[in-house]
Amino acid sequence: MTSTQTSASLKHKMTPADGSDLRVLMVSNFLSVNGTSRGACEELADRLTQSGCQVITTSSRSSRILRLFDMTSTVWRRRNDFDVAQVDVYSGSAFLWAEAVCLVLRRLKLPYVLALHGGGLPGFAERHSKRVKQLLSTASLVTTPSEFLRDAMSLYRKDMKLIPNSLDLDKYEFRLRTNPQPNLIWLRSLHRMYNPVLAIQVLARVKKQYPNATLTMVGPDKGDGSLNEVKTEMANLGIADSVELRGVICKEDVPRTLNEGDIFLNTTNVDNTPISVIEAMACGLCIVSTDVGGIPHLLTDQQDSLLVPPRNADTMADAVCRVLSDPKLSESLSAKAQQNAEQFDWSNTLPMWQSVLRQARSRQ
Repeated sequence: MTSTQTSASLKHKMTPADGSDLRVLMVSNFLSVNGTSRGACEELADRLTQSGCQVITTSSRSSRILRLFDMTSTVWRRRNDFDVAQVDVYSGSAFLWAEAVCLVLRRLKLPYVLALHGGGLPGFAERHSKRVKQLLSTASLVTTPSEFLRDAMSLYRKDMKLIPNSLDLDKYEFRLRTNPQPNLIWLRSLHRMYNPVLAIQVLARVKKQYPNATLTMVGPDKGDGSLNEVKTEMANLGIADSVELRGVICKEDVPRTLNEGDIFLNTTNVDNTPISVIEAMACGLCIVSTDVGGIPHLLTDQQDSLLVPPRNADTMADAVCRVLSDPKLSESLSAKAQQNAEQFDWSNTLPMWQSVLRQARSRQ
């Protein structure tokens, strides 16, 4: 296989399973219309619709208070238009939204599936164990996108269903990295939990050995000061000319953008099963990631990635330089990452979602 050859195994002829018997309300953050990254919930809603399901979504309101009101009021107003609800559950203030929505659903005696998300949820559950256990116990079914989250949340409910985060792999061109260049890609929201400043620090260290190294950072500013911290670190380290801050891009542009680079940096301090990492795997980038949260369940060190401790720029930079200096290693990491990505194709996961929704509906 040449470095520019597209792997035939990524080309799936997906025939959507018939979901015409399902009427579903999906409750989550449908915020891409407001200029943020497209969430997994939005892709799932589209896939269910394409398979014949009748899907209602809420909410796209940018204001948190208005979003909560929209979610709960939609449940009440549209109560005769759906048979089962799917409610995303995150930590922090978003957990309160799930509680409020599910309270209304219970009053209406409508069944619902809870979909757990976020690497911060286990820590939140430790601090609010009674609330978490209570909410999870009320659902017809509970899903998680990773073994990590399922294991971490098993204290609060045992019978959770594992449904991985998903991609349409036909849209991701695989390129085998046989001779990677020092072009680094970072794709995530600019938020402290994802430690974007670490990517700048890593680049500065890599440039000592590879002066032409560059970094492209893609993702929305979450408004917690991380963007300013990144710009300050770029200036302090004197590498501003080697960093491109691209901001938010359309979902359709992600595969092309990823393939502009050869090494994918995942610098996060907290994580679950990030779609951005799976996208990088599908494109065949050489992945260097922190080993936090669900990452060791998603990636295997020395096989499809190099995993390093969090908050350690020296170790991460050494891993990047190792990839650049060892063509056999880079080729192996690239090929095995793409192979690993195949399990996340929608042709495998959409039937799981349909089955879970039908099971929940039958338990009404």
